[in-house]
Amino acid sequence: MARATLTVSSKNYSSWSLRGWLMVKLAGIEFDEIVVPPDDADARAEILLLSPSILVPCLTYEGIKLWDTLAIGEFVNEVRPRKHLMPKDRARRAHARAISGEMHSGFVSLRQALPMNIKARYPNFKIWSKARADIERIMTIWRECLAAYGGPFLFGEITIADAMYAPVVSRFRTYGVELEPELAAYAARIWDLPQMQEWRAAVEAEKEEIEELEVEF
Repeated sequence: MARATLTVSSKNYSSWSLRGWLMVKLAGIEFDEIVVPPDDADARAEILLLSPSILVPCLTYEGIKLWDTLAIGEFVNEVRPRKHLMPKDRARRAHARAISGEMHSGFVSLRQALPMNIKARYPNFKIWSKARADIERIMTIWRECLAAYGGPFLFGEITIADAMYAPVVSRFRTYGVELEPELAAYAARIWDLPQMQEWRAAVEAEKEEIEELEVEF
């Protein structure tokens, strides 16, 4: 049987690619990676928020094709149920779906003002008020989940919800967003995951740059 494939775009800039890739990695599914270069017109439009459709990452598994990140998360949870990438408890599972959906469809101001750029560091970055409101909402989500379920991840064990918020961890580091100790510890936990270390190593090897995202703000 052919191995699964996962199509991603730039590892430095594409938050959606990171989410889907991390979900498949956490599920323990072996796959061949197909990388769409950043100069591809469609990939570039998605990264720069100029396209309403998100077509990467795209997982192909046993003839089944999925190109929506939440769909990928639900699917890998089905095919690898022992990984418990969705909480076993129904109430927790509903909560995980709610905050994952909020990340999937919301936080537009954060995406626009703080684009993902893992290599970059802007320690004195000025964050405008709408983006600050998104940051405060994310902090509230993390705070409530860690308090309700006891950590170390949002729902105790690592789930697709953590994968959905992993690019936010990167954004917070890039733009010097200050976090209270408990939230900083959670962010560091995500950043230091073996899978995240693998992704970051690939970022360092990536030579392509998107000029629009390399401007000093």
